[in-house]
Amino acid sequence: MRNITAQEIKNQFTVALVISRFNEPVTEALYAGAVERLTELGFTEHQVTTLWVPGAVEIPLAAQRLARTRAYEAIICLGAVVYGETKHFDYVCQQVSNGCQQVALAEDIPVIFGVLTTDNQEQALARVGGHKGHKGRDAVDAAIEMVSVLRQIG
Repeated sequence: MRNITAQEIKNQFTVALVISRFNEPVTEALYAGAVERLTELGFTEHQVTTLWVPGAVEIPLAAQRLARTRAYEAIICLGAVVYGETKHFDYVCQQVSNGCQQVALAEDIPVIFGVLTTDNQEQALARVGGHKGHKGRDAVDAAIEMVSVLRQIG
């Protein structure tokens, strides 16, 4: 029986980060954590491309354009959508999550969904180095694992 699990891989690939500027204190922290983790893993500046977009809804299009270049083995999408007074939250979250998944499937590349969808700013901040961990770092780890398993499949 063949068992495919993540194996250690060296930093032999390029990765793109797509980050929303909206809710910038949170997204800056997500970005900082992701870059810190990539650096810990030995990635160099030349292996990481960063693309900032206005808001979360713009993330999937940017990810799609990056994926179509075939220059990256993984794309990490980072953003923060915090619940407000209207249904806008629901529409944004659905569009972003569906859009990222569509890009991943259509372009055959890991598109890691590191977009926080929280009820309030406190919950968001708890997920960027607070008591709920760091979702920017976690997104990098997910990208590494996906590249590892997909490489094994061939």
